[in-house]
Amino acid sequence: MHTRSADGRVVPLARPNRPALVLSDLAELTGPTEGTVEPPQRLCWTPPHRFNLATRDDLRWMYEIVLREAIHADELRRFLHGPTLRDIWPELNLPRGVRQAWEAHHPQLRRAA
Repeated sequence: MHTRSADGRVVPLARPNRPALVLSDLAELTGPTEGTVEPPQRLCWTPPHRFNLATRDDLRWMYEIVLREAIHADELRRFLHGPTLRDIWPELNLPRGVRQAWEAHHPQLRRAA
């Protein structure tokens, strides 16, 4: 899914009417790498609301939710970790617009996939 910005650029969508949010530097992603994380209900409105980062399935699920639902850069910074994102990128099930937007800004993710 794509839309056009006011200046005519093609903008990938995370879901209908929501542009994919991408940070320009993966180093800004300094979220947790261990423990249990409970994102706010705005990001994760269906159970479970807690994710054990030691469990690969929980880790992937949380990253998929945050990448799809984040509308503020601080949400990405708070819950995602750059090296972890690179590591699990090939395993993430993401909307096409989210994957395209992130890979366009970060070619190293495309190469990892």
